[in-house]
Amino acid sequence: MESIGNIILYFVVAVIIAVFSAMAVTTRKILRAATYLLFVLLGTAVVYFQLGYEFLGAVQIAVYAGGILVLFVFSILLTQHPADPASVLANHRKFVGGLAAVCAVALLGVAVCKFPLIDGMSLTEAVSIGDLNMKQIGHFLLSSEKFGYLLPFEAISVLLLACIIGGIAIARNK
Repeated sequence: MESIGNIILYFVVAVIIAVFSAMAVTTRKILRAATYLLFVLLGTAVVYFQLGYEFLGAVQIAVYAGGILVLFVFSILLTQHPADPASVLANHRKFVGGLAAVCAVALLGVAVCKFPLIDGMSLTEAVSIGDLNMKQIGHFLLSSEKFGYLLPFEAISVLLLACIIGGIAIARNK
């Protein structure tokens, strides 16, 4: 009985994540989009808790739903009036955006299936072997060894910091 409840909870949370994700990218009010993103991040934390990764779920809530979303809202409030709706996109821009999204998903799929991640194996190859746990994935993702991703991870954090500082500088000029 417990496994049926977990399956039902998973599908309910998956539907909630999908609905709020769609609402976040289709709403014309940017503060509402940030609120919808909050629900998506909280739903992701529920999935982590359901999988038994309590620490990862707590980090999801503390860092992403708490910290990063507060930075987003702070940046929104600094750069524009939250009640102003976004301008309507032209149809050709919607098509180009949709095409770019499909291409990005395809590239991500190829990267996950083919790019060497763990000891020269792709993630799908490593998972098919079966001796892979969350500790090993975390070690390989944040190591500085060959196929490690510590440097790109840190570069992205510096890039986000630069974007925040740039947003504040732009807001000061207004």
